[in-house]
Amino acid sequence: MLNNLFADGKLQEALDILKTEFPLALWETVYVTVLATLFAVIIGLPVGVLLAVGDKGGVLPLPRAVMRFLDVFVNLLRSIPFLILMIVVFPLTRLIVGTTVGTVASIVPLVIASFPFVARLIEGSIREVNPNVIEAVQSMGASPLQIIVKVLLPESFPSIISNITIAITTILSYTAMSGIIGGGGLGKIAINYGYYRYKYLVMIFAVILLIILVQVFQSVGNRISVKSDKRLKNKD
Repeated sequence: MLNNLFADGKLQEALDILKTEFPLALWETVYVTVLATLFAVIIGLPVGVLLAVGDKGGVLPLPRAVMRFLDVFVNLLRSIPFLILMIVVFPLTRLIVGTTVGTVASIVPLVIASFPFVARLIEGSIREVNPNVIEAVQSMGASPLQIIVKVLLPESFPSIISNITIAITTILSYTAMSGIIGGGGLGKIAINYGYYRYKYLVMIFAVILLIILVQVFQSVGNRISVKSDKRLKNKD
């Protein structure tokens, strides 16, 4: 296996591809991952907040039918495998960006697949807030919006950042799969060279770069989460 990988100038060929095509692919992967995560958070944050505070005994009780709809809607989107979802949302993707192929087009299914996941993560982060803190603020006459904006979100911020870090690494793995429908980035290179042309060394390089990206995103997210955690600051 190893002999075949490095035989007949395959290593030099892989290095040439690494120099010429990988820089753009790396940029496309980072660009799509960050942008898709941003939109997923923009959509998933309010949904996650509503799921956390809209229960009968919550800060902002919502009608049972609304909560049931949100719960089923989020679970439904989360249950669809990403490869199938990419195909299902072709009409929406074409409506928004004018095409179903390419780097920009892959952002639409990425956002649709990831915002329910982000919503559940944010819901979990908000539910971790000490209920005694919420009761104390309620006793002072704070409105539901004030409790959400000034208590729940700030108190759960370190946990939210930690969970968004999990989400961004998940979205990064989705970008690799989007290469199947013509999405750009490292996934496209891995599929085009590793799967279709049997250039496995190129695919290995792509996988290594994806692993490095995951480590970078994870390290940055962990550092932000730790620095924003007031409990750790108080211990210091």
